[in-house]
Amino acid sequence: MTSDSLAAAAHLLRGAESLLICAGAGMGVDSGLPDFRGTQGFWQAYPALRDAGIDFHEIANPAAFDADPLLAWGFYGHRLQLYRATLPHAGFAILLDLAASMPGGAFVFTSNVDGQFQRAGFKEDQVVECHGSIHHLQCTLPCSNAIWPADAVAPLVDAAACRLRSPLPRCPGCGAPARPNILMFNDGAWIAARTDAQFDRLRRWRKTANKVANKVVVIELGAGVAIPSVRRMSEQQGVPIVRINPRAPQLGPHAGVAISLTALEALQTLHGLTNRKQS
Repeated sequence: MTSDSLAAAAHLLRGAESLLICAGAGMGVDSGLPDFRGTQGFWQAYPALRDAGIDFHEIANPAAFDADPLLAWGFYGHRLQLYRATLPHAGFAILLDLAASMPGGAFVFTSNVDGQFQRAGFKEDQVVECHGSIHHLQCTLPCSNAIWPADAVAPLVDAAACRLRSPLPRCPGCGAPARPNILMFNDGAWIAARTDAQFDRLRRWRKTANKVANKVVVIELGAGVAIPSVRRMSEQQGVPIVRINPRAPQLGPHAGVAISLTALEALQTLHGLTNRKQS
């Protein structure tokens, strides 16, 4: 029963001393963000790509920037605007509250490129974005290992055609078109230095957490199974997992609790349960 699972998850979280938050695309759904689940879900969000027969794997691909950079930036420019305009849902604040109660602190591991955790108040040095971030750019070639913020980019996108109407963002080093510093499909040009540094910080935190607070719990939210980067991270920790997923909550052989709810639904209930004193 869901109520029993929530009670068991609250018990785990009350006993935790460190928290690893692992989040997939489902974490953003309650904020109104699309998760591109399946071709039809993706095409519903981008009908111009549906009409052209272009699926997510083809547009989220460095080859798209070579073949038609205005189309590729139509897709990524629209997403950049969307993520900038989207406020993180209340579940992010609940996670911040949970993190603040942990003696060993907390860290975030996410496959999302939207920057919502930082916008919600998580510090830049406590987040791993394993697929990169749309808020940072790199050269399409690339001519160097430079990564720079996308703050100066204000894309003007014709949403009906999914095409960029403003000038292409360009590499300040060589003038070639720039692209988001995101790990795409079939991507041999992604510059991983920023994400590698994030992983280094996570490893250092994990060692410290084990020393000062050995009760580490993973809370996993909206992690998909098609590209299981987040699930793998959760399951590699060897600690209990609170897996929150309305479609695929199963834990398999891993210790923990499965909750078949959306991230926001589960977090709101868990917040109340974890704030109650144990009887």
